[in-house]
Amino acid sequence: QVQLVESGGGLVQPGGSLRLSCAASGSIFSIYTMGWYRQAPGKQRELLARITTGGDTYYATSVKGRFTIFRDNAINTMYLQMNSLKPEDTAVYYCNAHQLWGQGTQVIVSS
Repeated sequence: QVQLVESGGGLVQPGGSLRLSCAASGSIFSIYTMGWYRQAPGKQRELLARITTGGDTYYATSVKGRFTIFRDNAINTMYLQMNSLKPEDTAVYYCNAHQLWGQGTQVIVSS
């Protein structure tokens, strides 16, 4: 069964950093573009960043320059390095590949 499992969320102070991980099982990692999304309370889920199998990346304006998406093909894992975090980054973060979603990991940015 193909799965995506996120980890790495938590509570961080404004200006701090977190690294999220998304481990993919099965062959999905080598086939599909993968992405990170987030959903804050009362808001729609939004695309933050995307990375193709070849390593090409896309970033939403809201996170460009602060977040970095990358993947380790050897261990079927995708990452989101988040720096200079702001309170408005508080949300549940999800990884995605094609029509598959992880369970989400909570990020709270607060002093």
